[in-house]
Amino acid sequence: MDFKDEEKKYGDYVVKMRRYFHENPEVSGKEYNTSKVVKEELDKMGISWTECGLETGVLATIKGGKPGKTILLRGDMDALTVTEESGVEYASKNKGVMHACGHDCHVAMMLTAAAVLNDNKEDLCGTVKMAFQPAEEIAEGAKSMVEQGAMDGVDGCFAIHVWSDVETGHVTCDAGPRMAAAYQFIIDVQGKGGHGAAPHQCIDAAVASTAIVNNLQTVVSRETSPVDPAVVTVGVINVGERWNVVPDKGHIEGTVRCFSDHLWKEIPVMMERIVKDTAKALRAEAEIKFVDLVPPTNNNAEMAAYAQNAAKKVFGEEAPATLPPTMGGEDFAYFMQKAPGAVALLGVRNEACGATWAQHSAKYRVDEDALMKGALLYSQVAMDFNSQK
Repeated sequence: MDFKDEEKKYGDYVVKMRRYFHENPEVSGKEYNTSKVVKEELDKMGISWTECGLETGVLATIKGGKPGKTILLRGDMDALTVTEESGVEYASKNKGVMHACGHDCHVAMMLTAAAVLNDNKEDLCGTVKMAFQPAEEIAEGAKSMVEQGAMDGVDGCFAIHVWSDVETGHVTCDAGPRMAAAYQFIIDVQGKGGHGAAPHQCIDAAVASTAIVNNLQTVVSRETSPVDPAVVTVGVINVGERWNVVPDKGHIEGTVRCFSDHLWKEIPVMMERIVKDTAKALRAEAEIKFVDLVPPTNNNAEMAAYAQNAAKKVFGEEAPATLPPTMGGEDFAYFMQKAPGAVALLGVRNEACGATWAQHSAKYRVDEDALMKGALLYSQVAMDFNSQK
């Protein structure tokens, strides 16, 4: 595969498609136009596809001219409910919706990689599946695609996420923990209301709720190992309606993040004990429920090595960079439960073009010069992985 020829052929295409998707963002699970355009582009290339994943997911398949393994490449498609303030000329036309996390880049790079791989399919070993995934931001798309058979017969999987903390020209794909497991917790506290002047006649849900919030912090400080990172964050506390009334109900919501599978299973047990016993000590009752979002994203060492070596081929020897894991979640982990996988973070930070804002910022920008390289990285990983016996 001649990188210079491919860049010359598709360099404008990847930017054009990225800007189209950026102008026309769609929220999670409602990526109807995005899905339609992806299918149209694949049809133009003569690449077969099937619908897979919720209502909008697309699974394309490219069969190589030589025997080999099967790899799945993933690019997510959904945008965020953010009002854009980037100032770019191709800003979102959909008020209150913005590609503030770079998924527009992922779709464009995947389509470009599809074109590159299709052009080189006689030299391609095995099969490449390309998952244009919906609903990553609500952690439903990957699970749905897996349930509908996207990973059937797959030997390995790979995803790229553009990343504002990494300079253009660099890629980070370290082995081990990369992104955290995440789940939401919801706590309902039941007390006994009454007059604020007679608290002894009541069971104060406000006191019980605040005690629960404080005691939950001991999960990280006293219940888990200090070398096994975890986060317990309370984001919602609703209790009481009037200043001189002891409230009878409290409502708490928050999130837990961790990197290890064992903590992902153990922390809910710890939290349930703390919540119930804290409430009981104050004569109240409390129930807690958990909503699983994503398991931990841990890069397989072999797959990470493929990505690092491919990055050197595409970008140069200095391409690989190291970045600490992030407590953000990534539902690509559901694909990785079925086959060894890795997520690479592609550098798109460049002060010269104003690409310095964090993911999810209303001012988010990317250095578009990185996108063609990203498409080639997808392609090179697929070709290298599939050719190994």
